[in-house]
Amino acid sequence: MNPKKLILIIVGCIGVALGAIGAVLPLLPAFPFLMLAAICFGKSSQRLHNWFIHTKLYKNNLESFVKGQGMTWRTKIRIMVLVTLTMSVGFIMMSQVPVGRLLLACVWVFHIFYFVFGVRTLKKEARISEPEV
Repeated sequence: MNPKKLILIIVGCIGVALGAIGAVLPLLPAFPFLMLAAICFGKSSQRLHNWFIHTKLYKNNLESFVKGQGMTWRTKIRIMVLVTLTMSVGFIMMSQVPVGRLLLACVWVFHIFYFVFGVRTLKKEARISEPEV
């Protein structure tokens, strides 16, 4: 197996694991880790990519965003709150580094503007129903 593909598969598996933990724990965001897994699996293995996009974890957290439909306000707010809490820890710890605080504040403002204005908002929880067997 190609070493690059092996590394992508390993990183993708770590992304799925952290995304699954983030779906349960309130302080760890699931979205970026699941997006990482989708990218890694898409570039490394078609079989793993197909498996991943059919999981409930993917469908509940990423599917509507990846399809270009957007996110619900609930999802956007959850992501913004978690990132704000995480970045505030770094902001507090940089009390002696004003340039670092300024940079972190700029990243935070961009993050908020991106999710409010850049990501399309879905009106309702968009759940794609699975066909009945």
